[in-house]
Amino acid sequence: NLFPYLTQVAIGRRNYLNVFGDDWETKDGSGIRDYIHIIDLAEGHLSSIDYLNSNDSCLEFINLGSGIGYSVFQIISQFELSTGCQIPYSIQSRRDGDVAICYADISKANKLLGWVPMRSLEQICIDGWNWQIKNPNGYS
Repeated sequence: NLFPYLTQVAIGRRNYLNVFGDDWETKDGSGIRDYIHIIDLAEGHLSSIDYLNSNDSCLEFINLGSGIGYSVFQIISQFELSTGCQIPYSIQSRRDGDVAICYADISKANKLLGWVPMRSLEQICIDGWNWQIKNPNGYS
């Protein structure tokens, strides 16, 4: 849920971005998560449908994601670099239930579906910002 808040800060709908913890056991202290471009995710779902339609298997659990963990601070930095927007943030306490690192193992998606995400973190930032600019109050 980081990305919608990030773009809302960039467009001025929020004053700052809350960063929940800067004391995680990660390189920069912020939590690491998996971020995927929405088009890559959609293509992954289409590949899943094609797989189900072409095989006898009726049930598979397949992770879709970038397969790469990015920290909150890496996301903020890349967004600023990609868009030219400055993102003020406020460090908050860790949230109950959060973990330091969580990202997808996409090896099964690659093996069964022949699918891998094609878009970079930079493209995620640029396209997310372009969407926010065109929809300043969200989707309606």
